Amino acid sequence: MQIAAYKIKFIQELESVYNANEVLSFFHLLLESIVGIKRIDLALNPTKLLENKQKEALDKALQALKQEKPIQYILGETEFYGLNFKVNEHTLIPRPETEELVSWVLENTSQSATILDIGTGSGCIAIALAKNLPKAQVSAIDFSEKALKMAKENAQLNDVSIDFIQQDILTLEALVKNYDIIVSNPPYVKEDEKPMLAKNVLAYEPDSALFVSNENPLVFYSKIADLAKANLAQNGLLFFEINQYLAQETITVLKDKGFKHIELKKDIFGNDRMLKASL
Repeated sequence: MQIAAYKIKFIQELESVYNANEVLSFFHLLLESIVGIKRIDLALNPTKLLENKQKEALDKALQALKQEKPIQYILGETEFYGLNFKVNEHTLIPRPETEELVSWVLENTSQSATILDIGTGSGCIAIALAKNLPKAQVSAIDFSEKALKMAKENAQLNDVSIDFIQQDILTLEALVKNYDIIVSNPPYVKEDEKPMLAKNVLAYEPDSALFVSNENPLVFYSKIADLAKANLAQNGLLFFEINQYLAQETITVLKDKGFKHIELKKDIFGNDRMLKASL
């Protein structure tokens, strides 16, 4: 089957699920990943044929897309802060808003800082920071053994050295040392906000990395703030990605813990998304 003909089939079968630009983007991402052909190559050779194994792989990906499986999980990889990352069902797909959090940390961090990323998942925050601060000492915590396995692979993929620690932050009594920077993008979506999320998030991304109870939605922020209060170095900074609907409540938690210099920052979509705090 010619690739050009398969492209028509691909578009027809997905046009009722996604918008036209998304479908074309998916097609060319899959074509490059599975067939090794870029968009320009197809334009120059529109009659090129698909091998049977290539068509089978594309068919499998097409069926997964019909079920609204995220393209990042189908490809097994994504890009974050200009770096390549492996992802799977045990890790959240990194978001553009989190890239903004990384940029904010970098703007406020010295080259030789000690940094702790809490709830690292795929390792995207810790690895992006380590890559851009090669003299920094970066550590990362996650409770999930499977997520840490992926984070370690990503650290190796991006040629950075990070101290990974398996630990449930909610049961941790104290950190082992002081840090100049503590950063976290913890679970913050309330259970009653589930209807607001897309199917591809609800069906495929790990619940444990997304959701918190309606009764205690700021449990991670409260715990991490306690740890930061005890283990931030002098002039150290605490950074959070936050639930846009709980910005003022999160600020109140930090104030109650003794943090005095608190800055709220919006993301590219105009939502209250990040906090920076110091004692």
